[in-house]
Amino acid sequence: MNQETEQQKEQLRVNEVIDIIDQKQAEIKEKTGHLKEGIIGLRNNFWEDVTVNMDEPDDVIETQAGIKQQAELLQERERSHGQLFNELKKLDRLRRSPYFGRIDFQESGEPKPEPIYIGIASLMDQEQENFLIYDWRAPVSSMYYDYTIGPAAYHTMEGQIEGDISLKRQFIIQNGEITGQFDTSLTIGDHILQAVLGGKSSAQMKNIVATIQREQNQIIRNQRSQTLIVQGAAGSGKTSAALQRIAFLLYANRRTLQAENMLLFSPNPLFNSYVSTVLPELGEENILQTTYKEYVEDRIGDAFTVQSPFEQLEQFLLKGTEPDDSVETAAIQFKTGLDFKKHIDDFLASLSQEGLVFHDIVFRNKILVSSKEIGQYFYALAPSILLPNRLELVSEWLLKKLKKLERLEQNEEWVRDEVELLDKEDFLNAYRASQKKQAKKEDTFNDADMEWHILSQSVVRKSFQPLRSKMKRLGFVDEKANFRKIFETRTQPASDMWAHVCESTLKALDQHILCWEDATAYLYFQDQLKGKKSFSRIRHVFIDEAQDYSLFQLAYLKTLFPYSKMTLLGDVNQSIFVQSSNESSVLSDTPSQKESLEKITLTRSYRSTRPIVEFTRQLIEGGSQIEPFNREGSKPTLTYADHTEDLHQKLLERIKSLLEADGRQTIAVICKTMQESQNVHAWLTPHLSAQLLDQETYTFEQGLVVIPAYLAKGIEFDAVILFNVSEDVYSRESERNLFYTACTRAMHELHLFSLGKETRLLQPAQPETYTVIEK
Repeated sequence: MNQETEQQKEQLRVNEVIDIIDQKQAEIKEKTGHLKEGIIGLRNNFWEDVTVNMDEPDDVIETQAGIKQQAELLQERERSHGQLFNELKKLDRLRRSPYFGRIDFQESGEPKPEPIYIGIASLMDQEQENFLIYDWRAPVSSMYYDYTIGPAAYHTMEGQIEGDISLKRQFIIQNGEITGQFDTSLTIGDHILQAVLGGKSSAQMKNIVATIQREQNQIIRNQRSQTLIVQGAAGSGKTSAALQRIAFLLYANRRTLQAENMLLFSPNPLFNSYVSTVLPELGEENILQTTYKEYVEDRIGDAFTVQSPFEQLEQFLLKGTEPDDSVETAAIQFKTGLDFKKHIDDFLASLSQEGLVFHDIVFRNKILVSSKEIGQYFYALAPSILLPNRLELVSEWLLKKLKKLERLEQNEEWVRDEVELLDKEDFLNAYRASQKKQAKKEDTFNDADMEWHILSQSVVRKSFQPLRSKMKRLGFVDEKANFRKIFETRTQPASDMWAHVCESTLKALDQHILCWEDATAYLYFQDQLKGKKSFSRIRHVFIDEAQDYSLFQLAYLKTLFPYSKMTLLGDVNQSIFVQSSNESSVLSDTPSQKESLEKITLTRSYRSTRPIVEFTRQLIEGGSQIEPFNREGSKPTLTYADHTEDLHQKLLERIKSLLEADGRQTIAVICKTMQESQNVHAWLTPHLSAQLLDQETYTFEQGLVVIPAYLAKGIEFDAVILFNVSEDVYSRESERNLFYTACTRAMHELHLFSLGKETRLLQPAQPETYTVIEK
């Protein structure tokens, strides 16, 4: 009865808060209506309210000032309208669910505790004197996540505030009605987590502010570390925590940090769409998002066809029987490691003395400046000058030479031909220009000569413009030839597969193909040679699935963002690419003792039910450290099929039963490769509507999807079906992480199908942790 009375009291407060929200919304709507009318009026009467007079210089200045003042007034009104509109959106979100938590905190020295209600945004009373709701990012709100009942503290600008928490209450509020209320001494009670995690998946990630755990809160509110490394088990909420971290940083540093100052590198375009709604739900703009692949392709342009990391992985997966310690694998791992970066640095140092390759400067099939002449000038400069600075000096020298060559070119026959083909307007402009020049000279000469001089000068200058632009971009440096020389120079760089590296790389370059393992090396080489491309505007970089980045890639990113803090998130057990399969990972390395680098490990898995986690954690080394969240569900299943038709029939029956089941929104058929995914999708299409997801997919809809395992990273589905886990498909130990990644995408149900004998990767799983449907 006492509990019912307490919930009734809390509901009365919710009703009062919603009444205040309604009042605030009504006031804002009235203001926005007046502002909108004012903006429309300003736009319609803009020129009527400005006196335009261009007769005298003073009048021109006065007119410009009037236009500027009117434009600034309009801009200010539009900005105010935008702010009010954003406030309305925030109030709409609060009206549906005003808050999710309450703590009663008695500050030391105060006579009684103060109830503090926590939601996704702050709300004050009508008098603007008291907080009805505190933003979850406010300093006082941190106690909700970090402390149980008893002594507690939070940090402010003035110092640490200490006291005691006497009550900790959690709410589930939907459309203004309290549907769940729990008092707890835990950080976040299992009741709330059960309600949230037991729900359906969707095409977008949900925000987790109501269920942030203490260890996740440490990630979110960390502002001291230059580099924050988060090693988290599959489903541990590391990506969700990173997005809440972005929202917190924008809130805590709103005067100095904007969304445009932050950048997220995600694993694929599909993931970008999946997380796109989290920040807007919290009232923040989405930050810049890209993939490393997109960045590389944008930088390299059409100089090469760049192999994608997924194409590289697909090739290795399709080979199937190739040993994991092959020369090709070792070569890729070498070229993506720091030893190869050092080899490039040594090669660049040698270019400071000799060997740099230049282009001839050619104009109309005529060599204006030979590559030999450019090389002589370059190496005549002081060797102590850095390579990029010397190239800038060469650029200035060439631009001066081009200016002289332009004047000489004006008397060439082609110029006369071009002048004769000019439009009448060009001649008229030349005549006017000649009249102005004549007016400034005391002596005169033939107008026709002056016009010819101006026209020929214009034609030559226009023709030389592409050359001038090329010189400014340092286009006289032969980028491809210089990069090739790294592999044409057979100096042994402490690696016994160097001959293979050189042969295979040169073969690809001859075909204008840049293999994925060479892409970072190519960009790094160009940046060190011609000058670093750095992004000073970016102040914080987030890298998701960091375990799939090579040490070379991470070192290169640090050169691109020298002024940025970094947050690296990933799971060493989900390393799937060749470059990271046998290499030390930044996630697994012992962190530096320096205060600027910190590592946080998340071991509790929330995505999947307890039976799924208990099954999947057996598949990897060290999996016993992963803690399942206590959410019940059915055991994973393993279904055997005798032949392909049998597999198809059993698979189709399982999918149909899942689609018909209540509460199942998204079902993923996960295949090993893209090729297998295409085949399965083609077979499924006559029977069921299914969406095939590939590396170019930017969004997906709820329902049935078919996807290769390596594209499913970071995404979750209600039910997951692994198409064929037979020994013939998953035959190598190096595929263990890929297999584990696919299994851990399941929230509620996991079903494995095997055409014949199952993969050896299942051997560590105890028989009692999964159900065999048929054998």
